[in-house]
Formats: sequence, C-alpha cells, structure tokens
Amino acid sequence: MDNTKYLNQIIKIEIDRQFGSKHPKHGFIYPVNYGYVPNTKSADGEELDAYLLGVFEPVKEYTGKCIAIIHRTNDDDDKLVIVPKNKEYTDDQINALTEFQEQYFEHIIIRSK
Repeated sequence: MDNTKYLNQIIKIEIDRQFGSKHPKHGFIYPVNYGYVPNTKSADGEELDAYLLGVFEPVKEYTGKCIAIIHRTNDDDDKLVIVPKNKEYTDDQINALTEFQEQYFEHIIIRSK
C-alpha cells in the first residue's frame, strides 16, 4: 500500500489510545496520543494508524500535519506521524518518542522528497 500520499497533508485522526492511557493487552502506558485515520484501510485490514506527537494531553481527535510515515519492514504496517501544523521532528526524535512500541519492529521512516 502506498501511504505516501498522506505526507505533508493536513489529516484528521481519531484517538483511541490517549496520552497516559494503559494498553488493554500489554499494560504499557501510552506516552503519546495514538489513533487512526477514519475510513481508511491499511495492509493489516485495519484503519491506518497514527502517532500524534507534540500534543502532551489526552485528546479524542486531532487535525494536524503528516510529517513522516513509520514503515514496519517486518510487519507490513504503516503508522502516520501527525504533529501540530507548526511543529517539526527529526527522525531521531520520532524514533525516541515512538520507541515504546516501535522497539519491537524493524522500521524505516519515510519522508517526502
């Protein structure tokens, strides 16, 4: 699936794992808001997932800019990286902020050219 069409776009996401909430199965606490793009399909058959970085309070939905895609190379799954319109993050910062979950997967960060 080519999700690069989302890069640099303003995207509305729904948050189903809010900042500070506990994962129902694995028990870890979410250090970022985590959700999905409504009415999309990703390679795993679920809606396209998204990390919301730069918003340090629980939110139910958010409209922000997609600055990158975390592409899991051993899981065929993509995660959009959404931030407030005036924010930027380096690849190292994205890796640090998403490590709580991405440490279990091989991945690359895709940016627009």
